[in-house]
Amino acid sequence: MVLKEKSLDFAVRIVKLYKLLREKKSEYVMSKQLLRSGTSIGANIRESKHAESTLDFIHKLAISQKEASETEYWLILLHRTEYISKAEFNSIVSDLSELQKMVSASIVTMKKKLKKT
Repeated sequence: MVLKEKSLDFAVRIVKLYKLLREKKSEYVMSKQLLRSGTSIGANIRESKHAESTLDFIHKLAISQKEASETEYWLILLHRTEYISKAEFNSIVSDLSELQKMVSASIVTMKKKLKKT
């Protein structure tokens, strides 16, 4: 599934950014929050594979949406406090936006499927 791979690629970017923020910029609080929320997106997408029902599947993807929103917040804050550059911010937020669209589309599709049954 493309969504799972995209979320894994994004999580790798988050881990690398976390390491950079800790090692090169000595930023510990926001980077930890970013790591937690940014890697949770993919973890919940993976967990949805073993959902107990369609509603559970949708719920797990909805949690991914919430974690993506939180991740975006931390990225904005890191950018505005000059821990990451505009180019770094734009690049990772672009990937996040694409991931958010994919999650949202999956939720819409599953809700439509649920209504048909």
